[in-house]
Parts: sequence; structure tokens; C-alpha cells
Amino acid sequence: MSSVIAYIGLGSNLAEPLNQLAKAITELAALPKTTLLGQSPFYRSTPVGPQDQPDFVNGAVSLRTGLTALELLDHLQAIEQRQGRERTRVWGPRTLDLDLLLFGRKVIESPRLIVPHTELPNRDFVLQPLLDLDAELTLPDGRKVANLRAQCPDNALQRLEPGQSSGR
Repeated sequence: MSSVIAYIGLGSNLAEPLNQLAKAITELAALPKTTLLGQSPFYRSTPVGPQDQPDFVNGAVSLRTGLTALELLDHLQAIEQRQGRERTRVWGPRTLDLDLLLFGRKVIESPRLIVPHTELPNRDFVLQPLLDLDAELTLPDGRKVANLRAQCPDNALQRLEPGQSSGR
């Protein structure tokens, strides 16, 4: 298989989120057949779903990978597990959330994986980091990420500057 560019969304709101994301990026950069191409700034946002949890810190990375989409998904889930991810509640708090947002120009609909990520158009904390990585990025159906971002509901997104705490 030839390589593709994949975009991974990162999120955390437990156990020092900035450290969780930094550790995950280090692991992503070390994946087999994979090169880290770029990393977005991090953003703080209010939770989607239950509000009885800390704010999230989110970002995204771009990778060039020779892995298949499902192989990459397996690696993402393994990284989440190593960092203590527990799936106790939908949209609940988590040490680490890694989402395969885009995988080249492919549309994937399988029981384990849907790409592009279903909620991508509704998440400013996903769209903005993608734009930071590639201002001209389009989805496989031709929609521009910049247009989606302009129409996206506001989630109190705040860019974190280097050295800034992730707490409000």
C-alpha cells in the first residue's frame, strides 16, 4: 500500500491534559511506517455532552502513513489504553481520545470505523486544529474545512499559548 496523509484529532480533560497530548504525539510520531508531518496548537473547549466534567484540551496532527486505516485505528486505541483511557460514559471525561478524522481522500464506513469522522462538521475544536494544519483542507466530498468552521456551533474555543495552563 502506498502512503496516505491521515489527520488525527486529540483530546484530553483528565490527568494533566497537556502532558497526555504531548505523550500521545510522541507515540504517534514513533508509529511504524509513519511520519509526523505537523501538529496544531492546542485549544481549550467546553465539553460536548455532560457538563459535569473539566474543560477539554484538543489539537490535531497530520501523519504520512503506510498503515491501513484499521491498522492505524488499532495503534490509536492502544495508545489510549496505555494512557489509561476508560470508556465509562458517552462523551464523558477521558485521559486521552484519539480520533481518526481523515484518511487520505477515502470514505470508510465499517463497523469499527467511519471516516471522515461523523461529528467533524459540528466540532470547532476539531475543525480549527485541522485548519491550523492545512488552511486549504477539503473533505473527500469536496466540502472545505474552512467553510465548515465558519458555520460550526461555538464551543467556547480558546487557543492555548505555549506554557499556558489548560485550566480555566
